[in-house]
Amino acid sequence: MIISHKHKFIFIRTKKTASTSIEIALSEFLGDSDIITSIARSDEKTRSQLGYRGPQNYLVPFSSYRVSDWRKILIKGKRIQYTNHMNARNIRKLAGRDIWNSYYKFCFERNPWDKVISYYYWRHKTEPRPTISEFINSGRAHLLSTSGGFDAYSIKGRIAVDRVCAYENLEEEMQSLSEQLGLPGTPTLPKAKTAFRKDKRHYRDSLSDEDRASISKIFAREIANFGYRF
Repeated sequence: MIISHKHKFIFIRTKKTASTSIEIALSEFLGDSDIITSIARSDEKTRSQLGYRGPQNYLVPFSSYRVSDWRKILIKGKRIQYTNHMNARNIRKLAGRDIWNSYYKFCFERNPWDKVISYYYWRHKTEPRPTISEFINSGRAHLLSTSGGFDAYSIKGRIAVDRVCAYENLEEEMQSLSEQLGLPGTPTLPKAKTAFRKDKRHYRDSLSDEDRASISKIFAREIANFGYRF
């Protein structure tokens, strides 16, 4: 997750949409005061090798604490902080409505049937694996629409960002975002978390009719808003 005061934007991460690569790429253009959350150690190594900024300013300053926040820190013993997959509602709460309302907010979304297949192989990197149907029915796929999808970039059921970019048009979207944000160049995407899926078949060849229907139900909001088709 990134809040860039330098370029006046907020990037919200979603699952299985190249968000790690996007965050690393955007890090090239960030400033001293920008908020950058941490990513996996191996991905931080990639970011460091590229010479880009790593995690910084993610601890919420004490000056922004409310009475309820002080209670939490006394109970849990931990500072309040911005986190990697923080959703729109919590970002708005910590950043404040002035920043939330004035900054350009964006994220990425992906065809849900393809997204589920990608998540399946990420969750189960080696054999033996459950079947895809078992994975879907276990409830794991729901996480892609809740903590890692629609609920991440919506508030009270309404999309709360200025733009939901299409994962399927990643390169074109990055070029367009660069122009929108006034970046001095187009972010170059490194490869991150790409080695887990060995089965490269199209999702239509991997899903049964029952799987298709189950995913359609889980991701009904995404399908309705963005017109995804099987």
